[in-house]
Amino acid sequence: MSEVKVLEILKSALLLEIRGKVFYQKTAAEAQNESVRDFFEQMADEEDGHIKILSKQYSAYKEKGKFEPQALSSFDNAVVDKVLTETFKNNVAAASFESAAVSAAMGMEQRAIDLYSQRATETVDPEEKKLYEWLTRWETLHLETLAEIDRQITETIWHDHSFWPF
Repeated sequence: MSEVKVLEILKSALLLEIRGKVFYQKTAAEAQNESVRDFFEQMADEEDGHIKILSKQYSAYKEKGKFEPQALSSFDNAVVDKVLTETFKNNVAAASFESAAVSAAMGMEQRAIDLYSQRATETVDPEEKKLYEWLTRWETLHLETLAEIDRQITETIWHDHSFWPF
């Protein structure tokens, strides 16, 4: 793949992460509940980490024409259990803005997964592949967390309004 195309993909990835960070920061700022605010701030922090890594790789590729080897952090699947307390679920379900933000964030995370997984499949550079596979796993974890929150919000709303069909 041409150097221009690789740099364009990196710029697209950076833009996705920057938009995600700003979105999560704005949602955190608007949140009325501390646990909801903390969750969205954590999501913004994780996107910021992705921005730093992508920026470093962009600079390396632009200067040297290759991706730099780097140590990438591991994943913490326990975040869902820490976040999905009854208080958190009730506060998100009660707040239509935060509930809508969860739904919108799912779309953003899916776009990132699509870009990263496609690029991981296409590249022959082992460091680039490692980077995009790592980002795919992170964004998949984000999406799964948001999907679980959305599922529980939906169930809470359906239960509160007797929307169950049985």
